[in-house]
Amino acid sequence: MTDLIALIDYGIGNLRSVEKALTSVGAPVCLTSDPEIVLSADKVVLPGVGAFGDGMAGLEERNLIEAVIKVAQRGTPFLGICVGMQLLFDGSDEAPEQPGLGLLPGWVRRFPEGELKVPHTGWNQLYPLHESALLNALPSGSYAYFNHGYYCDPEQPSDWLASTEYGLSYASVIARDNLYGVQYHPEKSQHVGLIILKNFVERC
Repeated sequence: MTDLIALIDYGIGNLRSVEKALTSVGAPVCLTSDPEIVLSADKVVLPGVGAFGDGMAGLEERNLIEAVIKVAQRGTPFLGICVGMQLLFDGSDEAPEQPGLGLLPGWVRRFPEGELKVPHTGWNQLYPLHESALLNALPSGSYAYFNHGYYCDPEQPSDWLASTEYGLSYASVIARDNLYGVQYHPEKSQHVGLIILKNFVERC
């Protein structure tokens, strides 16, 4: 039997499309803002659309911060998507006064202004740097769909699982032990996105 996955609802958009994508790869999903359900889940997904500060405020308003930190620290497989990945870090240029979850050392930085448009929106490539169950059967150079103006800058290079080029090389997939994060939107990334979600559901 596939493990029960808690998909955390903390008041940000796009949850139904993530829920539908997870269901399509065979995952029993519980969309929830209840800390007790998050704590009892076999795996946890923290999605995200919008701003870093709003995301942390949404978690705080629903008393979810303690539950998220607890499940992450005790070894529950945990996947952050887009802003949900960014929240795993210490903080962000987007809301420098707002601490993140602090589960991974590093900072979320704004893309530099220049010739490239910010936010980074559209299809771009993933280049795996290390082997991982999350990236199983994913060819180097696969395309995924992005929509973000900020990128994660982990302190530890070993936390980079895959990189993407957009004016600079940045960590588009991260992993440490039971923690995983993807900057792109797997629910919008067609076959590549479903591979990633299926790997998380079945292998992580």
